[in-house]
Amino acid sequence: MIKEAIRHINTKSYVYLRNRNRLIFRIRTGREDIKNCILIYWARTNPAEKKEVKLVCKQRDALFDYYEVEVIFSRVARYQKYYFKLEGHKNDTVFVNSYGIYDREPDDGYFEFLYANQNDIFEIPDWAKGIIYYQIFPERFNNGKKENDRRDCVPWGSLPTRENYMGGDLKGITDKIGYLKEFGIQCIYLNPIFKADFNHKYATTDYYEIDPEFGTLEEFRELVAACHNNNIRIILDGVFNHTGVQFEPFRDLLKNQEKSNYKEWFHVTKYPVNISNNCYECVGAYKWMPRLNTSNPEVRNYILGVMSYWIEEFHIDGWRLDVADEVDSLVWQEARLQIKSKYPDKLLLGETWGYGRNMLQGNSLDSIMNYVFRDVVMNYFALEKIGAKEFDGRINQMLAAYPKETNQALYNLLDSHDTERFLTLCGENTERFKLAASFQFFMPGAPAVYYGDEVGMTGGNDPDCRKAMIWEKEEQKKELLQWYQWLIRIRKEYNCIRFGDYRTVICEEEKNIYGFVRFLEDEELYVIFHNSGNSTTTELPVLGKGQYVSLTDGEEYFAGNIVGEQNFYNGDILEYKGTIHIDLGTYSMKVIKKVNGGI
Repeated sequence: MIKEAIRHINTKSYVYLRNRNRLIFRIRTGREDIKNCILIYWARTNPAEKKEVKLVCKQRDALFDYYEVEVIFSRVARYQKYYFKLEGHKNDTVFVNSYGIYDREPDDGYFEFLYANQNDIFEIPDWAKGIIYYQIFPERFNNGKKENDRRDCVPWGSLPTRENYMGGDLKGITDKIGYLKEFGIQCIYLNPIFKADFNHKYATTDYYEIDPEFGTLEEFRELVAACHNNNIRIILDGVFNHTGVQFEPFRDLLKNQEKSNYKEWFHVTKYPVNISNNCYECVGAYKWMPRLNTSNPEVRNYILGVMSYWIEEFHIDGWRLDVADEVDSLVWQEARLQIKSKYPDKLLLGETWGYGRNMLQGNSLDSIMNYVFRDVVMNYFALEKIGAKEFDGRINQMLAAYPKETNQALYNLLDSHDTERFLTLCGENTERFKLAASFQFFMPGAPAVYYGDEVGMTGGNDPDCRKAMIWEKEEQKKELLQWYQWLIRIRKEYNCIRFGDYRTVICEEEKNIYGFVRFLEDEELYVIFHNSGNSTTTELPVLGKGQYVSLTDGEEYFAGNIVGEQNFYNGDILEYKGTIHIDLGTYSMKVIKKVNGGI
């Protein structure tokens, strides 16, 4: 047994509340290293009544297995002592307590869970679990009102630059709500709409005003109403890490220097202050975006006031928080206390480009933009830099990093206003792009479509990824739009996609085949990807005998008894009952459903 791989510490990463009487216990072991994982627990006041429960391997990456069990108590969970018993494949047994790993059963040094406080429960709005997002860059989505166009607007569809404007606005978005509803979108994420410098509006000058190039407060109110009347939610981009140089407190600093009442709102490095990255901390070396001192209580209160205002006055459904991992963590903790206590259904979604576990402890944000997901999907489907086994390891490592509830709400994106368009990364190969989109929509989490991806828009990194939306039907890729519509329909039809478990069932490196099962109660879907330019076949192991059908092409299958000894992928943690022979074309995928419950 690989003792160095075993890890459990009684923090929220390994023991956490589902509610006040339900505890999730987790432990990590070496990959395929143990055959049984047992939790032994008891109340501090009743050590004579020890209970045992077996943990289940929920995820397996390249190096580790991740075991988990839910324990339900008759009343509030409190004062529970526990340790683990691990049984290896060679009749070797070890015990894990707070002191370490031992060959003998411990008589002290137990772990202990103390008390289930209400605020320790990591509660995410139910609507955000598995919802389908659509990201809109307002300046480039649709021009619905020519009157608010700048005089220097270039024609719609011009080559985008970091300086030019094309006239997209709020009225244009409202005019397209019917399109988004028909497409199947459930939540819009808007890039910044507040009064700001530059076409991207990330240099805010007034957090309480809509940028006049986008419209008016009343037009924003109409947009929110149109969304809600069509069962679409809407979240705004909160840029609270930095401002623009025309932000009034910063203008006061430039005017009054050391005597400014706002000098502690920014990170001043040198007086006299002028517009220069040598005088204050800013975003990178970009002098036009001075960083706010979010450790200052006055700044935190200002930010919370802005967040509350747009929720209370305009009934937005939450916030996407720009560079959330650079902002003082107290801001998001106070936001959760003040905003979520009054509006528990509002979403706090943070931007980070890595793992965001430190912001997802239950006392801060609800979810993050999952760029870790994007990176692995990009490397496998678009760039073809990695094979099926590394892909499997990285995906399961990602899933193991968070509780199930968090995974259900992660904002899973392929691209954004800050990246190359995914179709461009695929070399404009639509088949590979369709595979990536399919994986995105069948994964746990909340899939996010960047405006125009559904019609085949291309583009390199910023600013090329911010082209004007293509509305001319003859210029759209109809096959991609139809594919997305099919993915959305299937996702909405099967609860196992939105809420079910995920297990890898097939991973063939040489053929570049990867597949998983999503299952919940009686629902069971197998999703198989063939990321290769050669046709091939494979044997898919399934959890039940009986009839199966492909939702992609209608082909029917029958899974009979397994013949002989089979070394199926993850066969030690999944109980396979049969196999299906599958033909796979080049760069193809299949979704296979168990019919009538199977056996």
